[in-house]
Amino acid sequence: MQINRTGQAKWAGGLKDGKGQISTQSGALKEYPYGFATRFEGVPGTNPEELIGAAHAGCFTMALSLILGEAGLTADSMETTAKVTLESVADGFAITAIHLSLKGRVPGADLTKFTELANKAKAGCPVSKALGAVPITLDVSLG
Repeated sequence: MQINRTGQAKWAGGLKDGKGQISTQSGALKEYPYGFATRFEGVPGTNPEELIGAAHAGCFTMALSLILGEAGLTADSMETTAKVTLESVADGFAITAIHLSLKGRVPGADLTKFTELANKAKAGCPVSKALGAVPITLDVSLG
């Protein structure tokens, strides 16, 4: 089975004065604005790194739900935050790290088991695999 999804970006102008729009095939984002200020200066709006973070958090959490089910467990709730680090490096900018922070309530799971299953999801989720050149860390809590 092969699934294809598309995203699109448009840009006009220079780096600092230019403006862009990001769209998704589903329409969840439709010509959503982004630019230098939203990416590098903390101005409210989106940027590629937060979109990668949202995609990674969503993929990881969904993969963990599958893995929990295979272990006979079902989460009452899980919340994952993916912190994507963008840094200036010798040849420009690079994503240098991603840190997943997971909080969950999973009846019947202790922290050791939940952490073991979460690490399995981190290694196996398709977005983690796509981002394999970037160090990905994880912390887990129950409660």
